[in-house]
Amino acid sequence: MKGGFRRRDFIQMSATLSWLGIFSTCVPKSNSTQENTNQTFSGDPCEDFSGISEPEFKVREAFGYVKDSPIAESQCKNCNLWKPPAEGLSCGGCTLFKGPVYDQAYCTYWAPIV
Repeated sequence: MKGGFRRRDFIQMSATLSWLGIFSTCVPKSNSTQENTNQTFSGDPCEDFSGISEPEFKVREAFGYVKDSPIAESQCKNCNLWKPPAEGLSCGGCTLFKGPVYDQAYCTYWAPIV
């Protein structure tokens, strides 16, 4: 099945999410992470990770998120999991992990809009 979302992919994604959920509850939050959430960010808003904890950022990495998609037709903006940017913002989000997401980004769980 070309380009489809297979049962095997769903099971693998479910297992990964379960594992990451368990992992994130077991990792103690450090004071440095809590301090970072109170800092203001003056750069690119799509690079602002100040409100994201270390375990949440690891979830993002586990999904293989990259800000420029290696597959032209598979970008976050045409993914079923994409959350469009709110009015006045330049980057959106994803239902799988926290934090800002570029519209031209990609992760290994890209799912076509059907």
